[in-house]
Amino acid sequence: MQPVLFADDEQFWYETQRVLGHAAYGGADTGEVLSAAQRIVSGDHDSWHDEWLATAERIAREAEGAIKAGHRISGRDGLLRASNYYRCAESFLHGQPDDPRIDYSYEQSVACFAQAAALFSPPVEPIEIPFDPVALHGYFYRAAGHGLLPTVVMHNGFDDPAEEMHFFGAAAAAERGYNVVSFDGSGQPAARRRDGLPFRPDWENVVTPVVDWAVTRPGVDPFRIALLGVSTGGYLAARAAAFEHRLAACIAVDGIYNLGVGTPRAFPASYLDYTLGGGIAEKISCPTLICEAEEDIFFKGQPEQVYDHLTCAKTLMRFSSAEGAGAHCHSGAQRLAFGRIFDWLADTLEV
Repeated sequence: MQPVLFADDEQFWYETQRVLGHAAYGGADTGEVLSAAQRIVSGDHDSWHDEWLATAERIAREAEGAIKAGHRISGRDGLLRASNYYRCAESFLHGQPDDPRIDYSYEQSVACFAQAAALFSPPVEPIEIPFDPVALHGYFYRAAGHGLLPTVVMHNGFDDPAEEMHFFGAAAAAERGYNVVSFDGSGQPAARRRDGLPFRPDWENVVTPVVDWAVTRPGVDPFRIALLGVSTGGYLAARAAAFEHRLAACIAVDGIYNLGVGTPRAFPASYLDYTLGGGIAEKISCPTLICEAEEDIFFKGQPEQVYDHLTCAKTLMRFSSAEGAGAHCHSGAQRLAFGRIFDWLADTLEV
C-alpha cells in the first residue's frame, strides 16, 4: 500500500495506520486521526508527541464532560479514543526512557481505559495475577454465555500496553463469546514502569502463572484456552506454547523466529537470547496459527521460518497489501484480520 501520509517516513506512516486501524473497535475516529496527522512534521518526534497529546487531552476532556452530563456511552467511547491517542503520543520517545512525557502519556492512557472499561456491560475487570515477586496487571472480559466457555489469553509486544489489546483482539474475541484475559507480562509497560520487572526470554514462566489464574475463574473451560501474541508478542506466545502444554491453541500475530538487534523495535531485547531456534519451535504441540504481513517493515520473512520449524498442526495465514492488510500486524485491517483469526480459532476449538 502506498503511504497516504508521511511518504518519506515509513515508521510514521505505519504508526498512523496503527492508530487509525483501531477505529474498527472504537479506538479512533478517522477525521480525528487525519486532522492530527496532517499537523505533524514528518520525522519530528516532538511534533508527533505534541499533536497526539493535544488530541488525546481534547477528547478526554469532552468525554469527561459527557459522563458528568449522564451520557455514559458517549463518554466511554471518547475515553477509549483518548486512551489510544495518549498511547500513540509516546511512540517515538523511547530512545530516552527517562523522558517524563513517556510516563505522563502512559498513565493518562491507562486511566482513560480504566474509566472506559467500567462503563461496559458487563464491565471489563482490572485484574492482578499472582506472580513472583509482584502481581501482573491486566483485564478480564467475562463472556456473556453460560457454562464453561473458551478463553483467549493475550498480550502485546515489547513497548506496547495491555490496554491496546482491547483494539488488537480483545474486543473481537469478546464479541464472539470468548472470555478474554489481557495482561502486561514481565518487561511490558505496567510490569516494567510500575514494578521494575525486566524482559525475559523464557516467556512460559510468565504465561504459566496467567493460565494458573485463568483456570480458577468461573466460566473458564480449562481445556479450551488459547494464547495470542501481537507484534513481538508473536515470538513470546510461541515460546510459551513450546513449554506450557495446557494451551489448546497458539496464535502469533505475526510470527517471529529470531528476535535480535536488526530491528528498531527489538532494542530492549538485544541483551538476551530471544529465539525459537535450537529445537524450541519443534516443542510446540498445540495447533498453531502463524500470521504473515506482506509489507512487514520489522520482521519480514520470519513467519515462514516459524512455520517451517513447527511439527504440530499448523496454519500460515497470509495477509496482502491489496486487501489493505499488508502492514505489520495488519494494522488498518483489524476487522478483516481478526475475523479470519477467530474463525480459525473457532474451527480449531470446535466452538
